Amino acid sequence: MRRAIVAATGTSALIVTLLALKPHQNAPVGALARTPSRAVATAPGPSGATAGAPTGTGTFTGDPVDTEYGPVQVAVTLDKGRITAVDVLRAPDGNSRDQRIAAYALPRLTQEAIGAQSAAIDAVSGASYTSQGYIQSLQSALDQAHA
Repeated sequence: MRRAIVAATGTSALIVTLLALKPHQNAPVGALARTPSRAVATAPGPSGATAGAPTGTGTFTGDPVDTEYGPVQVAVTLDKGRITAVDVLRAPDGNSRDQRIAAYALPRLTQEAIGAQSAAIDAVSGASYTSQGYIQSLQSALDQAHA
């Protein structure tokens, strides 16, 4: 009998806690200013291009990718097919949590992309949606450079 009461109380407390959680809500469009993030490679990466790698020089803008928390869009700068910089043009920033996640994840993703010289990079833990949007937009930009 005692176990049943403890189990029922625990289950009730869990349900109340879950119902108290509020879903993620975006702030109105234009409520916060967007600031681009830019990282530039400081050391040369491995030499030699891989098969199918972009060979262009210039800046290529990737397609915007809609994520659950807002759009992600990047532009990649190439020099003879090598990624030298990635500019984040759009990132989820609807509230302070989105801004913290972007401030943490985007520089790491940029560093990974420059190091890997491709969009084949790992997602940042805790920023899965932003990471996937970043990777897809980066691949779109690299595809444009390859065309």
